[in-house]
Amino acid sequence: MIKIGIILGSTRPGRKGEQVARWVHGAAARRSDAEFEVIDLLDHPLPHLDESASAAVSPGRHQHEHTRAWADAIASFDGFVMVTPEYNHSIPAVLKNAIDYLHAEWNNKAVGFVSYGGVGGARAVEQLRLICGALQMADVAPQVTLSLRTEFENFATFKPGAHSATALDTLLDQVVAWSTALAPLRATSPVTVA
Repeated sequence: MIKIGIILGSTRPGRKGEQVARWVHGAAARRSDAEFEVIDLLDHPLPHLDESASAAVSPGRHQHEHTRAWADAIASFDGFVMVTPEYNHSIPAVLKNAIDYLHAEWNNKAVGFVSYGGVGGARAVEQLRLICGALQMADVAPQVTLSLRTEFENFATFKPGAHSATALDTLLDQVVAWSTALAPLRATSPVTVA
Protein backbone atom coordinates (compact mmCIF):
# COMPACT_ATOMS: atom_id res chain seq x y z
CA MET A 1 0.00 0.00 0.00
CA ILE A 2 1.16 3.53 -0.78
CA LYS A 3 2.60 5.34 2.25
CA ILE A 4 2.34 9.14 2.48
CA GLY A 5 4.23 11.28 4.98
CA ILE A 6 2.65 14.49 6.26
CA ILE A 7 5.64 16.71 7.03
CA LEU A 8 5.05 19.30 9.75
CA GLY A 9 7.46 21.96 8.50
CA SER A 10 7.76 24.26 11.51
CA THR A 11 9.39 23.79 14.90
CA ARG A 12 8.67 27.29 16.16
CA PRO A 13 7.22 27.54 19.70
CA GLY A 14 3.48 28.18 19.49
CA ARG A 15 3.37 26.94 15.89
CA LYS A 16 -0.04 26.70 14.23
CA GLY A 17 1.16 23.89 11.99
CA GLU A 18 0.47 21.24 14.59
CA GLN A 19 -3.27 21.97 14.39
CA VAL A 20 -3.11 21.96 10.60
CA ALA A 21 -1.13 18.70 10.42
CA ARG A 22 -3.64 16.99 12.75
CA TRP A 23 -6.47 18.18 10.48
CA VAL A 24 -4.68 16.85 7.38
CA HIS A 25 -3.98 13.53 9.10
CA GLY A 26 -7.57 13.26 10.32
CA ALA A 27 -8.92 13.67 6.79
CA ALA A 28 -6.30 11.33 5.35
CA ALA A 29 -6.91 8.61 7.95
CA ARG A 30 -10.48 8.19 6.68
CA ARG A 31 -9.13 7.01 3.32
CA SER A 32 -8.45 3.39 2.43
CA ASP A 33 -6.16 3.94 -0.59
CA ALA A 34 -2.97 4.78 1.35
CA GLU A 35 -1.38 4.88 4.79
CA PHE A 36 -0.60 8.29 6.26
CA GLU A 37 1.81 9.31 9.01
CA VAL A 38 2.80 12.69 10.45
CA ILE A 39 6.52 13.46 10.32
CA ASP A 40 7.21 16.20 12.86
CA LEU A 41 10.53 17.95 12.34
CA LEU A 42 10.73 18.32 16.13
CA ASP A 43 11.26 14.54 16.20
CA HIS A 44 14.20 14.87 13.79
CA PRO A 45 16.50 17.51 15.26
CA LEU A 46 18.91 18.20 12.43
CA PRO A 47 21.66 20.75 13.01
CA HIS A 48 22.34 23.23 10.23
CA LEU A 49 23.47 21.03 7.34
CA ASP A 50 26.63 19.33 8.65
CA GLU A 51 27.29 16.57 6.13
CA SER A 52 30.67 16.95 4.45
CA ALA A 53 29.52 15.51 1.11
CA SER A 54 26.64 16.67 -1.04
CA ALA A 55 23.66 14.32 -0.92
CA ALA A 56 23.24 14.80 -4.68
CA VAL A 57 26.81 13.64 -5.35
CA SER A 58 26.98 10.86 -2.75
CA PRO A 59 23.47 9.39 -2.50
CA GLY A 60 22.91 7.23 0.54
CA ARG A 61 26.37 7.89 2.01
CA HIS A 62 25.58 9.81 5.16
CA GLN A 63 28.26 10.56 7.73
CA HIS A 64 26.10 11.29 10.79
CA GLU A 65 23.57 9.12 12.61
CA HIS A 66 20.96 11.92 12.61
CA THR A 67 21.23 12.07 8.81
CA ARG A 68 20.92 8.30 8.46
CA ALA A 69 17.81 8.28 10.68
CA TRP A 70 16.27 11.12 8.64
CA ALA A 71 17.18 9.39 5.37
CA ASP A 72 15.60 6.10 6.51
CA ALA A 73 12.42 7.93 7.53
CA ILE A 74 12.06 9.78 4.22
CA ALA A 75 13.06 6.77 2.08
CA SER A 76 10.22 4.75 3.62
CA PHE A 77 7.51 6.99 2.10
CA ASP A 78 6.08 7.03 -1.43
CA GLY A 79 4.88 10.62 -1.32
CA PHE A 80 4.37 13.61 0.93
CA VAL A 81 2.09 16.39 2.00
CA MET A 82 4.17 19.31 3.29
CA VAL A 83 2.45 21.52 5.87
CA THR A 84 4.23 24.87 5.95
CA PRO A 85 3.78 28.38 7.24
CA GLU A 86 5.01 31.33 5.25
CA TYR A 87 7.86 33.23 6.89
CA ASN A 88 8.96 36.42 5.11
CA HIS A 89 7.62 35.30 1.70
CA SER A 90 9.30 31.89 2.00
CA ILE A 91 9.47 28.63 3.95
CA PRO A 92 10.88 28.07 7.45
CA ALA A 93 14.63 27.54 7.53
CA VAL A 94 14.17 24.28 9.44
CA LEU A 95 12.12 22.84 6.56
CA LYS A 96 14.66 23.91 3.93
CA ASN A 97 17.46 22.44 6.04
CA ALA A 98 15.60 19.12 6.40
CA ILE A 99 14.98 18.97 2.66
CA ASP A 100 18.59 19.80 1.80
CA TYR A 101 20.00 16.99 3.96
CA LEU A 102 18.87 14.45 1.37
CA HIS A 103 18.54 14.06 -2.38
CA ALA A 104 17.86 10.57 -3.77
CA GLU A 105 15.45 9.81 -0.92
CA TRP A 106 13.10 12.50 -2.33
CA ASN A 107 13.35 11.45 -6.00
CA ASN A 108 10.33 10.15 -7.94
CA LYS A 109 7.84 10.88 -5.18
CA ALA A 110 4.72 12.99 -5.33
CA VAL A 111 4.25 16.01 -3.09
CA GLY A 112 1.34 18.26 -2.24
CA PHE A 113 1.27 21.42 -0.15
CA VAL A 114 -0.90 22.72 2.67
CA SER A 115 0.17 26.21 3.67
CA TYR A 116 -0.93 28.93 6.03
CA GLY A 117 -0.09 32.57 6.56
CA GLY A 118 -1.19 36.11 5.85
CA VAL A 119 -1.95 35.27 2.22
CA GLY A 120 -2.50 31.59 2.90
CA GLY A 121 1.17 30.74 2.60
CA ALA A 122 0.98 30.83 -1.21
CA ARG A 123 4.44 32.36 -1.59
CA ALA A 124 5.98 29.61 0.54
CA VAL A 125 4.44 27.03 -1.78
CA GLU A 126 5.91 28.83 -4.82
CA GLN A 127 9.34 28.35 -3.24
CA LEU A 128 8.65 24.70 -2.38
CA ARG A 129 7.55 23.89 -5.92
CA LEU A 130 10.95 25.05 -7.23
CA ILE A 131 12.86 23.17 -4.53
CA CYS A 132 10.91 19.94 -5.03
CA GLY A 133 11.29 20.16 -8.80
CA ALA A 134 15.06 20.26 -8.35
CA LEU A 135 14.75 17.03 -6.33
CA GLN A 136 12.83 15.24 -9.12
CA MET A 137 9.61 15.27 -7.13
CA ALA A 138 6.22 15.52 -8.84
CA ASP A 139 4.35 18.39 -7.23
CA VAL A 140 0.59 18.15 -7.68
CA ALA A 141 -1.31 21.22 -8.85
CA PRO A 142 -4.07 21.31 -6.21
CA GLN A 143 -3.00 22.97 -2.98
CA VAL A 144 -4.61 24.15 0.24
CA THR A 145 -3.94 27.74 1.31
CA LEU A 146 -5.18 28.72 4.74
CA SER A 147 -5.46 32.40 5.61
CA LEU A 148 -4.69 33.42 9.17
CA ARG A 149 -7.56 35.90 8.88
CA THR A 150 -10.33 33.52 7.85
CA GLU A 151 -9.23 30.02 8.90
CA PHE A 152 -7.88 30.81 12.39
CA GLU A 153 -10.14 32.25 15.07
CA ASN A 154 -8.35 35.22 16.68
CA PHE A 155 -5.34 34.28 14.52
CA ALA A 156 -4.75 31.31 16.85
CA THR A 157 -7.33 28.51 16.80
CA PHE A 158 -7.59 26.62 13.53
CA LYS A 159 -11.17 26.41 12.23
CA PRO A 160 -11.06 25.43 8.55
CA GLY A 161 -13.97 26.15 6.26
CA ALA A 162 -15.78 23.52 4.18
CA HIS A 163 -14.03 24.81 1.05
CA SER A 164 -10.65 23.95 2.61
CA ALA A 165 -11.78 20.40 3.41
CA THR A 166 -12.86 19.94 -0.21
CA ALA A 167 -9.53 21.31 -1.44
CA LEU A 168 -7.69 18.93 0.90
CA ASP A 169 -9.59 15.90 -0.42
CA THR A 170 -8.64 16.89 -3.98
CA LEU A 171 -4.99 17.34 -2.98
CA LEU A 172 -4.91 13.93 -1.26
CA ASP A 173 -6.50 12.28 -4.32
CA GLN A 174 -3.72 13.66 -6.49
CA VAL A 175 -0.86 12.84 -4.12
CA VAL A 176 -2.02 9.22 -3.83
CA ALA A 177 -2.58 8.90 -7.60
CA TRP A 178 0.82 10.37 -8.50
CA SER A 179 2.61 8.37 -5.78
CA THR A 180 1.09 5.23 -7.26
CA ALA A 181 1.98 6.20 -10.82
CA LEU A 182 5.62 6.90 -9.88
CA ALA A 183 6.15 3.50 -8.22
CA PRO A 184 7.99 2.00 -11.24
CA LEU A 185 10.52 4.85 -11.17
CA ARG A 186 11.09 4.44 -7.43
CA ALA A 187 11.71 0.73 -7.98
CA THR A 188 14.85 1.61 -9.96
CA SER A 189 16.11 4.13 -7.37
CA PRO A 190 19.64 3.73 -5.98
CA VAL A 191 18.24 4.29 -2.46
CA THR A 192 16.98 1.21 -0.70
CA VAL A 193 14.33 1.34 2.00
CA ALA A 194 15.41 -0.16 5.32
